[in-house]
Amino acid sequence: QVLLVESGGGSVQAGGSLRLSCAASGFTYSRHCIGWFRQRPGEEREGVAVIDSDGGTGYADSVKGRFTISKDNAKNTLGLQMNSLKPEDTAMYYCAMGAGLDNRCYLSKYFYNYWGQGTQVTVSS
Repeated sequence: QVLLVESGGGSVQAGGSLRLSCAASGFTYSRHCIGWFRQRPGEEREGVAVIDSDGGTGYADSVKGRFTISKDNAKNTLGLQMNSLKPEDTAMYYCAMGAGLDNRCYLSKYFYNYWGQGTQVTVSS
């Protein structure tokens, strides 16, 4: 069974930085998509950044140039470096894994069937 455990959330002032981590275990397939999603109260869960098995990445327009996704295949960990944080980045952040479609990874939550419990990020102005 796939298990995803996030860490690294917290509170920071606008303009600050945080780094999220996700430890993944229990998966056996070599090709997969893994990424970060976030959800604000009362809103839909949205894709933030995803990375495929070859290291190809995709970002939401709202975080391009500020967030960087990375992974360590040897340690089965996923990271999200978040710089220049804004109050609108405040949300619960989730790590997710899925098979993608036609060897491509998408930012849509519907392509992901394994989810972590989430870690809260709060950015104050």
